[in-house]
Amino acid sequence: MKLGFISLGCAKNLVDSEYILGLLENEKISFESNPKHCDVIVINTCGFILSAKKEAIDTILEMAEYKTKGRLKKLIVTGCLAERYYDDLKKEMPEIDCLVRISSYNELPKILREELDIEVNSEYGLKRKLINHGSHAYLKIAEGCNNRCAYCAIPLIRHDLRSFEMDNLIKEAEMLSGMGIKELDVIAQDTTSYGLDFDGHSHLKELLVALNKLPFKWIRLLYMYPDEIDDDLLKTMASLDKVVPYFDIPTQYGNDSLLKLMNRRGSVKLIEERIATIRAMFKDAFIRTTLIIGFPHESDETFKDTLKYVDRNRFDALGAFTYSKEEGTKGYEMDKQVPEDVALLRLDLLMNKQKAILKSLNQRYIDKIFDVVIDSYDGEYYHARTWFMAPDGVDSEVLITSAQSLKIGEFYKCRLTKVQDYDFLGEIVD
Repeated sequence: MKLGFISLGCAKNLVDSEYILGLLENEKISFESNPKHCDVIVINTCGFILSAKKEAIDTILEMAEYKTKGRLKKLIVTGCLAERYYDDLKKEMPEIDCLVRISSYNELPKILREELDIEVNSEYGLKRKLINHGSHAYLKIAEGCNNRCAYCAIPLIRHDLRSFEMDNLIKEAEMLSGMGIKELDVIAQDTTSYGLDFDGHSHLKELLVALNKLPFKWIRLLYMYPDEIDDDLLKTMASLDKVVPYFDIPTQYGNDSLLKLMNRRGSVKLIEERIATIRAMFKDAFIRTTLIIGFPHESDETFKDTLKYVDRNRFDALGAFTYSKEEGTKGYEMDKQVPEDVALLRLDLLMNKQKAILKSLNQRYIDKIFDVVIDSYDGEYYHARTWFMAPDGVDSEVLITSAQSLKIGEFYKCRLTKVQDYDFLGEIVD
């Protein structure tokens, strides 16, 4: 049986895909990249915002065509879109042969066994087959989220916070290390909330201490909620030699009235105090944030406040996207929705400002030598990353030409020689 697998969406969804592939590792199944040659295709979808939903539906329809122009017999769809729109998809998309909700993942072995008429591994989450296997992997430490941000559909899809048992996470991290993983990227909807559902207290510090004992080179923490980054967590991170001082802190906006409408905890002042504390404690701190432009009630004045906020804080990396109106969220019912063309214009202004900031900030790295990991080779450049570059296109990268052959997944010393917009040129040094 030739099986194709498509994973859409975020890194957290990618981990789910790797668990599903772990169920399907079987001598009677071979994995096939060309959909024309597949007997079965599994699509793990995203359903977070409009663009992701469109991509998922387009992918389903595209793959369904291989039932007539290929050998495809069965199309299986799972993930966030399947969870959020299960009844609608059942009714409107007969192209799907099997639709699996996220809430049914514990039943996946039974479902796949029946659908494929073949034995599969017995427990979801027990094994992982890594996708794009290189030097890094994600460790998902929790599912769901207790925050109820007014723009976010994640609690509708993934429901409340459910932290995974620490012993199981350590076993999974040990398994990843045994597979040759050297960079561990810790993820959840809100990593700083890890363990709150155990006893009302975050257990992230204890988890990081335990992970730091394992033979990784870099441990990176992603998706941190600003008001939960307390001094104890920062002191713990500073004391651990493998935890890199990379702070991914989605702050969403630079005006208190909009933050309140977004149902975000804390204020601009609190966020900026946390940023100042981080930079005081970590001389090489790299701070990344994410902003939403065009949320209801955004005005020229609140947007100007956000531009000033970006100016003051000079983030090392900044991602931004326009607000997506999602049914079931508080933002969906709000008045004073911002026209799309206005939001896009403001987004462009914001990113031009950030680009100018980075033109100055990135000069501090030029002529300095860093450890880099080689992710890929395109025939001209090796694509590499330093500790302050998250994987999978989240941040910038280092482009390297080299007379010597460099190994994918290996670390080298590299001098950064030039910056081009967001990316760097580099050369390997002895």
